Amino acid sequence: MENEMLLDIKGLQVWYKVYGGFLKVLDGVDFYIRKGERVGLVGETGCGKTTTMKSILRILPERDSKIPQGEILFHNTDILRMHAADLHRVRSKGIAMIFQDPTAALNPVFTIGAQLQAVIRTALDVKRKKDQTTVKKTAIKALKEVSLPDQERLLGNYAIQLSGGMRQRVCIAMAITTPRDLLIADEPGTSLDVTIQDQILRLLKELVEKTSTSIILITHSLGVAREMTDRIYVMYAGNMVEMTRSRELFRKPLHPYTQGLLASIPKLTGGGVARGIPGQIPDYLNPPIGCRYHPRCPKVMEVCSLRKPRFYEVDSDHEVACFLYEQ
Repeated sequence: MENEMLLDIKGLQVWYKVYGGFLKVLDGVDFYIRKGERVGLVGETGCGKTTTMKSILRILPERDSKIPQGEILFHNTDILRMHAADLHRVRSKGIAMIFQDPTAALNPVFTIGAQLQAVIRTALDVKRKKDQTTVKKTAIKALKEVSLPDQERLLGNYAIQLSGGMRQRVCIAMAITTPRDLLIADEPGTSLDVTIQDQILRLLKELVEKTSTSIILITHSLGVAREMTDRIYVMYAGNMVEMTRSRELFRKPLHPYTQGLLASIPKLTGGGVARGIPGQIPDYLNPPIGCRYHPRCPKVMEVCSLRKPRFYEVDSDHEVACFLYEQ
């Protein structure tokens, strides 16, 4: 059903245990995605994008991480309170994730075929030996869809025998080989050259149109986010600071951080050197009180250092967490 809520994150906090205390990385994140929607998540390195997505699958390190509060509702069921069997079902059939680092995502002691076919067998509940031919055909088809040549031979290879780009495409094949409700793509084109990256992004776009799979695209490329997504969330230091339709964000950025990001993009038409944002993301061990962006903000006000801004709806489907728009 169109506009049906698929995933709804409410007030999510994530802390990491380190020597000296806790790194308070996520500070009350709110995020949602509807069925069949493509949503982008952009922001500086270290702002908490990947941590947010790993929280959805509950794959954060258990000993070194803590979730003091928050909800992650997937089909109206809180993932953070799921039992092991239900969580396994979500991971194997409901949500897939393309990780940023393919080297860490693939097991070096198993062949590509063994890992890819294990994913397919789990997702399709294949237990009989006579169904193995179907599993293999599905694996070959997945490798072909991500433009990998000589698929039959590739199934017998190990990760070390593949280039970084080929490993990334294998990880993408694992994610799209069986139908999922939600696909999380964490910088899916990082290890790929521009032509293959374009093919992969087109493939993900077709996946949404054909199967109504929802996609969360984490990217540093604002251009990719603009072309690939329906809505964009801008994240800074563990907080969502702006959310709107993708084209609207580029036409009318409201938050000073969003404006700074767009001003940092080099322009092919010239017009001077792109400006950066002075300063750096805050120390999560002792983050600033109030708005976490206020030490770097050119439009800072006294209230910014006293309390955290909530989301203000400035226009239809355009919300911003900034006191400039409180009225």
